[in-house]
Amino acid sequence: MDSRNTSTPETTSSGGSLVLSWLFVGVPLLWGISQTFIKALALFNS
Repeated sequence: MDSRNTSTPETTSSGGSLVLSWLFVGVPLLWGISQTFIKALALFNS
C-alpha cells in the first residue's frame, strides 16, 4: 500500500487578505441594506 497523503492540498491565506476580501464584499452590502432600510422608512412615514 502507498502511504502518501492523497487528499487535496490545503490552501493558506493571510489574515490580511481575508479581512480585505470580506471588506470588499461587506461594505457595499451594508451600504445597500442601509439604503433599502432608509427608503422603506420614507415610504411608511409619508
